[in-house]
Amino acid sequence: MAHKITDECVACGACEPECPVEAIKEGDPIFVIDPELCTDCGACVDVCPTEAIVAEE
Repeated sequence: MAHKITDECVACGACEPECPVEAIKEGDPIFVIDPELCTDCGACVDVCPTEAIVAEE
């Protein structure tokens, strides 16, 4: 199950360098996670200051 970035994202960029498979990219206006690349490791969840990254159901 992939993760997704919610509207709570403040586009701080903390998550992007944490992704080991480079599934996170800067979007407009918030960052986005490519569900095809996401390996569900959760590294991005741990660094998000606004808790904007959640498991996609």
